[in-house]
Formats: sequence, structure tokens, C-alpha cells
Amino acid sequence: MLGNVAVLEPGYSSYEIENQALADLGVNVVPVQSSDATNKALEDVNPLGIFVRQADVTSQIMDAAPNLKAIVRYGIGYDNIDIEAATKRKIAVLNVTDYGAEHEVSDQALAFYLALNRKVSSRDRDVRKGRWGGGQADLIPGRRNATLGLIGYGRIAQQVDRKFRALGFKQTLVYDPYAPSELLSAHSVQAVSLEELCENSDVLSIHAPLTPSTKHMLDHRLLLKMRPNAILINVSRGGIVDEYALAKVLTSGHLFGAGLDVFEVEPLNIDNPLLAAPRTLLSDHNAWYSEDSVVALQASAAEQMRIALSGGKSPNWVNRW
Repeated sequence: MLGNVAVLEPGYSSYEIENQALADLGVNVVPVQSSDATNKALEDVNPLGIFVRQADVTSQIMDAAPNLKAIVRYGIGYDNIDIEAATKRKIAVLNVTDYGAEHEVSDQALAFYLALNRKVSSRDRDVRKGRWGGGQADLIPGRRNATLGLIGYGRIAQQVDRKFRALGFKQTLVYDPYAPSELLSAHSVQAVSLEELCENSDVLSIHAPLTPSTKHMLDHRLLLKMRPNAILINVSRGGIVDEYALAKVLTSGHLFGAGLDVFEVEPLNIDNPLLAAPRTLLSDHNAWYSEDSVVALQASAAEQMRIALSGGKSPNWVNRW
């Protein structure tokens, strides 16, 4: 086999890992530098495969690569890929389900919680401005024997559960229609409805994929059911939360705070209301990152591409026909 594999939206310092993994197939990895000329660039590269992070892979993108056999997403979610269009064209879509980032993502959820609950940012700003002793007027609720709520109970959520229990959280409530009851029992967590989760969680952390059924799952009605001292954390997918509703609830003072690593449109538009919402911590879809996780992610993605281009059937093939 001779040909190219394109990388849409390059973002890694090197693609030597992918090149080495695919070298014996006679495949070269070619970064596509300009998102403004993606279609023309793909026509020039004429790839057999595409690696992608966050860029949208539309039917138009696929049409610009008539010999395309596989699309591999660097990561778990694949909502940025037009699955229906890929399946129609017999293009295999694969993801990377396990590259060790459950530790990084769960750490980010924990960091959001601690920074919000202890008001680290506001205390830092005040001290730098010469303000001292104002913290006691800025109430901080105790969280001993508190309740953690989780939307989704996969590997990342299980790590979040373990780490919050170490902080003294008393119980964990889970909303996950797909989690086996045996799994929940083994981890001593309680299955509840989404409404019950919102009503009873002191900290609610999201760990679910973005699908038609989860889009804006947390709307204004459900956000208002959350406890006034509750903290919302999202290190999963931005579209799961109605951002305008969340900004409204935060501005009204109903929620204690929100830590968000993901957003419905990335990068954030300058008119996104969350930028002006109080008691928020925002990061740039970076919860998954560490030096170790990048290497593991690139190696795992390269292996998925190798399997697909070699005619194999990976368990990570998401649009089987």
C-alpha cells in the first residue's frame, strides 16, 4: 500500500509516532496546515486516512478525499464527524477509547472543585491587590459528608468518584441509563433519575458523550433544581449544558459555581455569556492533557489507523456495516 494519511487541524509537536507505526504500509502522514483551505489541501494530499482532533469532518471534507478509507479521532468522542456520511461512503470511523487520560480528566474535575469551593482565584486576586482578611466575608460552605453527582459512570467518572470520596464525600449518585447495575453495586453508588441527581448533588460532574439525547440535557429547568450551594463541573462535552441557561443561573446567584473545560462552540465566541458569568472557571478543552497522555493518544490512534488500512476490524470501529 502506498499513499498518504492527512492530519486535520495539526496540534501536536511531531507526528513521528504515527509515521513510524504506518511506515511498513508505505503510508506517509501529512499535516494539513490551513483549515481555510482544507478541501483543496485534502484534494492535493488525496489521503487514504484522516486523523482528526476537534475539526468538523463533514461530507464535503469526505468528498475532497475520494480514496478515503478511514477516519480516526484522537480521543473518545466523535460527534464532530458526520457518521451518516462516512457510513454511506463506506469510510470506517474509529476512536481511541483508552489512552490513560482518565487520570488527567478526573484530576481536572477535582481541581475545578477545589479551586471553586475554596475560592482560590478570588483570594489570589484580592491578595495581589493588597486586600487582606476579606475571605471570611466570602462564604465557603463545608463539604464534609457531601453528595457527589455523576452523569455517566465510565472509567473517568469512576476515577472522579474515587478521588472525591478521598476528600470525604459521603455518597455518590449516578445518572447513567447504560451502566450495568452490577457495576454500580460494585462501586457502592446509587442510580437515580436525572432530576433527582440535580436536586440532591452538592457537586455535579458530567462524564457523558454528546448525542442527540444528551444535547442540552441540563437545561434551565434542571439547572434551577440544583442546590444553591452546588457546583457544576463539565469536562466531557460542552453541548450537554445549555450555556445560556447556565450563565443566567450563575448570574442570578442560584449556583455556587461552575468549572468548564468544554463548550458548545470551540474556541469560545467573544459573546458567549459564560465569559461574563460570575463564579466560573474556564479552561480550553485541555483536561485530557499531560505529556504522557499525548504520547499514548498518538500511539493508540496510529494503531487504529493501521488496523483500518490493513483491512482489520477494530473493536473501536464505531460505524460498523
